[in-house]
Amino acid sequence: MASVQFQTAVFGGGCFWCGEAVLQRLKGVQSVTSGYAGGSMENPSYQQVSSGHSGHVEVIKIEYDPAVLSYDTLLSVFFATHDPTTTNRQGSDIGPQYRSAIFYTSEEQKTETEKFMQKLADDEVFKDPIVTELKPLDNFYQAE
Repeated sequence: MASVQFQTAVFGGGCFWCGEAVLQRLKGVQSVTSGYAGGSMENPSYQQVSSGHSGHVEVIKIEYDPAVLSYDTLLSVFFATHDPTTTNRQGSDIGPQYRSAIFYTSEEQKTETEKFMQKLADDEVFKDPIVTELKPLDNFYQAE
């Protein structure tokens, strides 16, 4: 019996608990873990990140089975469940830790995300320009 080769996606779209609640319900998702990415401080605490001074984004790390759930579907859900056009803000959550961000784990994810975001822009899905950051995942720190 072949073992499942899970892949990882890391998204920041506001409060990580909100994103976690949505994505953990998708068929093909093995796990969703809340945490922090994008800052320079090692092992930041919630208090350090929520201060807005650590440079981190509240993110969710999704482990998923690509044979059941495509990365493109994850992107569709991500962009449908937060506002990718507001800088450092999601609803009443304000600060750089709530910015819209995707931390890719492979060049394929980077390319697919760029194409996906360009299609959203071309199709004028959002009234305002998309400000979602796209960066390689350097570190992920699990939230306490």
